[in-house]
Parts: sequence; C-alpha cells; structure tokens
Amino acid sequence: MSNNFYETLGISKGANEDEIKKAYRKLAHKYHPDKSGGDEKKFKEINEAYQVLSDKAKRQQYDQYGQTFEQAGRNGQGGGGFGGFSQGGFDFNDFFSQGGSGAEFGGGAFEDIFSDIFGGGGARSRRRQKGRDIQMDAEITFEEMVNGVRKNIKLYKSAVCERCKGAGGEPGTGSKKCPTCGGSGQVRKTSRSFFGTFSQVGECPECLGEGIVFERKCRECGGDGRVKKYQDIAINIPAGIQDGQTISVEGAGEAGAKGVGAGDLYILVHVKPHTKFSRHELDIFSTEYVPFSVATLGGKVEIDTIEGRLVLKIPAGTQSGETFRIKERGIPDLRGRNMGSQMVKVMIETPKNLSREQKKLIEDLKESGL
Repeated sequence: MSNNFYETLGISKGANEDEIKKAYRKLAHKYHPDKSGGDEKKFKEINEAYQVLSDKAKRQQYDQYGQTFEQAGRNGQGGGGFGGFSQGGFDFNDFFSQGGSGAEFGGGAFEDIFSDIFGGGGARSRRRQKGRDIQMDAEITFEEMVNGVRKNIKLYKSAVCERCKGAGGEPGTGSKKCPTCGGSGQVRKTSRSFFGTFSQVGECPECLGEGIVFERKCRECGGDGRVKKYQDIAINIPAGIQDGQTISVEGAGEAGAKGVGAGDLYILVHVKPHTKFSRHELDIFSTEYVPFSVATLGGKVEIDTIEGRLVLKIPAGTQSGETFRIKERGIPDLRGRNMGSQMVKVMIETPKNLSREQKKLIEDLKESGL
C-alpha cells in the first residue's frame, strides 16, 4: 500500500476539496469490487486515502506528522507526536486503518490501538461492538434523481450464520466453561511497545469475552457466528437527492461476531449527467431553439420536460437568450415540501438555405430598418 495518500488518489498536495472528491469518485468507480475488473485491495487503499484527505482535521494531521511518524518508526527515534506521545514505533497509517474486506470503515481504530497499549476496553466493551460499516457507490440517472428510485443491490459481506443463528455453536451442542480464561472472559498478557513493557488484561481470544464455549463449533461458520456470502439489499433513494450525497441503511453492514448487531451501510450517490437537462438547487435548466418567425411574431412551441413534452407560449418579440420559468416542473426537496421550476432558455434559430421569396422578404425587412 502506498504510504502517500496523495499519490494513491493521483492528486497534488495542494488539491482542494473538489479535486479530492473528483479523484476519489473516478478511482472508486474504476476499482469497485462489484464491477468487472475491480480491485478490492486497490479500492480499499483509495477509500482509506479519501477518508483522511476529505477530513480537514485528519488531513492537517497527516500533512504535519505522516512522514515523520513513518521515519521515526524505522529509526526508533523519539520526538513530539499526537498529544505529546513519542513517535517511535508508530506507523501513521494505523490510525486510519479501515480493516476488513471490501469498502469498509469504522470499527474503532483508535480504541484498538490504545486498548492494546493500556489494556483499556476489555471483554465487556468488545462484546457490545457492532459489526463494521460498509461504504459503497451507486449511480442513478437524472430522471431517477428527480423522481426517486428503489434499487436492489448485491453485496458480498459477513452475515449471520443461518445454521447456528449467530451463536457460533453446532446446533444441539452444549456449552462449557472456556478452558483458556477459566470462564472469566479475560486473559492477562504482556506486550511491548515504544512506552515499554506492559501487562494487561484483555478479551479472551477463544471465547471472545463470553466466558463459555460450545463443545463443538458450528461447522458452517467455525464458531464465529458469521459467514461471508452475497446478500440482496433493497435501498430507497429519495427524490431530490444531490450528486455526492450519502444515504444510510441501518443494520445492512457487516454482521457482528456471535450475534452482535450489524453495522450500517452507507451509499454514496452519483447522478449521471443528462444530455439536455442540468440542475441548480431545485431548478432544472434546459435550452430550446425556436424559429425566427415565432420569436418575432409570437407563437407556441413544444419543449422537453422530465415529465414529457409540453407546449410553451412564446411572446412576440422574444429575444435570443431569454429564459422562461415553468413552475412546479423542477425537483422536489428531500422533505417533499417544495418543488422547483424548469428554467427554459430560448435561443433563436437563424434560418439557412432561404428560398428566393424568403430572401426577398428579409431584404424588405432590412430596408425597412428591422
């Protein structure tokens, strides 16, 4: 994995927020594991870099400490770091490790680091820790953005084992006191770090803090209570969502170990550009070309809207570039309380290949000063 998040996203160190977001979207779309030719490892690196560089505070810390932490870890040197801690032995990337498979994040990176050092947390806190969150991208059309859409997606993720219902034991098998921790759910271990040698009490790796184990582990999940498999998930994308907004589905992330609740699913929505329409806030903008005669004398023309064709009345003397508002033909807000308009910019078509009679009429108009 590249230690330089800027190189990972292919941007300069002075890149602004829009450049960072644009680079991330392009690479995430290219390497997404669910796409043909996707690269799960590469996607994970891209996601990790984006999570840091898109956050002002994290980016500032990375710019200030990232390279010195890495160098100090190799040389065993001290120095100032976060909160006055020594830099020796730290790899800055560990602070933002995403963990797991696929596009995942969360899971308490900071808590895990300092729990390992100081023995914090313990078995009880780990038992309450839900499964990891998942982040993914979804692309919708302009029309789906205006009207809202329900999409079915397929995710490969940890799910509750159907055989043992997440308990981890082979059905019908009894339980017993964990022989590793004696039923306490905790074990004492000694670890070395850049602070020195520490003796700490941590979660028992055999029973995961439960204090009991089954006589036989579930043959389907191996005792973890989870299995990796594809799952179909229905997501509702509301009308009016902005390009780049994220929606969440509670409990649709990775399942937790041994029956602990699942994390959440976060969907980053991308709206495909439309060939005719564009958006500004709740309004839809479009351009229509009208004949010279209609713009001069007035008349009616058919125009395109998201809901289909519509007749627009053109007043006499309309100038090229004038914009007409069609109310209630725009985009609803996410709460459904307001509706934008369609703004139609009129451009006058200059006639070509005129007949002799038509040229004569234009010349007469020219001579009359029009």
